[in-house]
Amino acid sequence: MNAVEVELPAWAIASPTRRAHIARVTELALSWADAMRVDREERDAWRDAARWHDALRDASESELRAIVPNLAWPASLLHGPAAAARLAEDGEQRTSVLDAIYWHTIGNATWDRTGRVLYMADYLEAARQFDREERARLAARVAIDFDGTYRDVVKHRLAARVASGEKLRAETIALWESVQ
Repeated sequence: MNAVEVELPAWAIASPTRRAHIARVTELALSWADAMRVDREERDAWRDAARWHDALRDASESELRAIVPNLAWPASLLHGPAAAARLAEDGEQRTSVLDAIYWHTIGNATWDRTGRVLYMADYLEAARQFDREERARLAARVAIDFDGTYRDVVKHRLAARVASGEKLRAETIALWESVQ
């Protein structure tokens, strides 16, 4: 299966299929960290953001809203903020990790590399069924052209959302504008 062991918090609600996705995202992020020779602290942040980003992806809407009751987002977007809130309650203090997880579904124009890595790895992991060749090409390019690849991933992700007729959140529009 995957070489990366996924260790989730005890409160995680993630099916075996979701755990496999998390493992692939984590493995991809770590492969970039190794290829880019990032320092141990940043590598650990990338690993932890990747392994915790979908820890509550399979939670019910009522479970998620109980964790983030004041967030008026659609249910499909709540798992990131809810996981970030639970991690903070557990003592996680790395802003880069918490921000990466919180915003991973809609994007954030002010992310550091941890948020950008999670955004790319979540989209580019190999088991996703769409546009496989292009996504594989982008994944292979991350370590040699991080900023350019990030810009291309943002454009790919958001172009698809716009084409679907989905209304973009203000934070997502700000992300789009930040890479133009």
